[in-house]
Amino acid sequence: MGKGNAYVLAYVLLLMYMSSQIECTSQVHALSRLYLSKRGVGSSMDKTHFKAVKGLKPSSLPSVVHQKELRKRDLIRRLPGQPPVDFDQYGGYVTVNESAGRSFFYYFVEASSSIKDSSPLFLWLNGGPGCSSLAYGALQELGPFRVHSDGKTLFRNRYAWNNAANVLFLESPAGVGFSYTNTTSDLEKPGDRNTASDNYIFLVNWLERFPEFKGRDLYIGGESYAGHYVPQLAHTILVHHPRSFLNLKGILIGNAVINDETDLIGMYDFFESHGLISEDSLVQLKNNCDLKTESASVVMTEECAVVSDQIDMNTYYLDIYNIYAPLCRNSTLTRRPKRGTTIQNFDPCSDNYVQAYLNRHEVQVALHANGTRLPYEWMPCSSVIKKWNDSPTTVIPLIKELMGKGLRVWVFSGDMDGRIPVTSTKYSLKKMNLTAKTAWHPWYLDGEVGGYTEEYKGKLTFATVRGAGHQVPSFQPKRSLSLFIHFLNDTSLPDTSRY
Repeated sequence: MGKGNAYVLAYVLLLMYMSSQIECTSQVHALSRLYLSKRGVGSSMDKTHFKAVKGLKPSSLPSVVHQKELRKRDLIRRLPGQPPVDFDQYGGYVTVNESAGRSFFYYFVEASSSIKDSSPLFLWLNGGPGCSSLAYGALQELGPFRVHSDGKTLFRNRYAWNNAANVLFLESPAGVGFSYTNTTSDLEKPGDRNTASDNYIFLVNWLERFPEFKGRDLYIGGESYAGHYVPQLAHTILVHHPRSFLNLKGILIGNAVINDETDLIGMYDFFESHGLISEDSLVQLKNNCDLKTESASVVMTEECAVVSDQIDMNTYYLDIYNIYAPLCRNSTLTRRPKRGTTIQNFDPCSDNYVQAYLNRHEVQVALHANGTRLPYEWMPCSSVIKKWNDSPTTVIPLIKELMGKGLRVWVFSGDMDGRIPVTSTKYSLKKMNLTAKTAWHPWYLDGEVGGYTEEYKGKLTFATVRGAGHQVPSFQPKRSLSLFIHFLNDTSLPDTSRY
């Protein structure tokens, strides 16, 4: 192997070692692939600052009468294996481009019947890029159900976020989950700008089907690469729509990709501070590996290859999503649900259960997913999106802009995530040169520390969630619900153990 190829391989090892992990790290795989393509030799990805596409106009929409029919059709009577609930849920498609035949799948759960009319609308986006909000947000994190180990039945998440809001999950862009396009070339065009444009069109069109939410307080949230999706959609909304229609109040992003350089450096500092690599390895890494993000290509040294090999070996047998969580040792479905399954004890094989469940014919029918093309092979992360065309190196300017427009911005971190860890987020926020309003301090729930938090002038709050990995609500459902409620209510997290 030539020296140049060896350097490329070293860089693959440096950024892609997570891809050798267990199957349930799919979002990490997708993110690592993005970073590799973004900084690989000869990269042609557009990394300039995000600007909203101008002149966006929804396609001609069905009549009001037809929208009512579509809504009635989208009502989910009952999901297979579902326990009883006191709220309505919907699933179906909203067209974002009629001529291209591009349609996005959504899953919507109303708030509990007693509060649905007074509760805000909350849109959740998962990252990747190219991973499903149905796979993660809805069925493994903040949705009303989790999937049992039999891949056939569901159990309740009593800490679901529809206890406080009407929650809308979106599979985006086309080619992700059940969302599709009839134009093959669409699958060659995904990127931040097109995703934000389509997400905006989706939301405008969805509100025609659910008009009672026009003007209702709107919040947008997500995790991981949704650190791009969420502020970009928020920016697009502010550019194109008055608040009387889309009454955007704030954004919420967790373990979020914010600024490439600090995200990467923060990851390695986290590794060293948590004993995954030695201090000497960290020094060698910073001295011999190009961790800057300005250039399109990377020139690496043989010394960098050596230290990246060492990091690979040190982290091979752990879940980088949650460095203290057990691995999925047996992904085989069980005949009956595992005994002792509780919402507080997250099963590391949950990805497999969700995939099996969503590939059941009767489940797809109940969800109204791909009704004309069943059966459909559903994947948690897209296998047809091969290239991502644009991804800015930072979204800090967008976050600052949203703060300047008076929007509430909350950023949270599960403190056991090794991929976009708390150190990365702290470094990224430091780049914003914010003025602290409160000192770093613990916040409480049930008489113990739920995490740590700091508030800044300009309506930005940063909070950690103790004992959580990358998918915070998966590992700490009660703490994440508490954080969500305080975010919606615009109240500080409790700073006394009496809570």
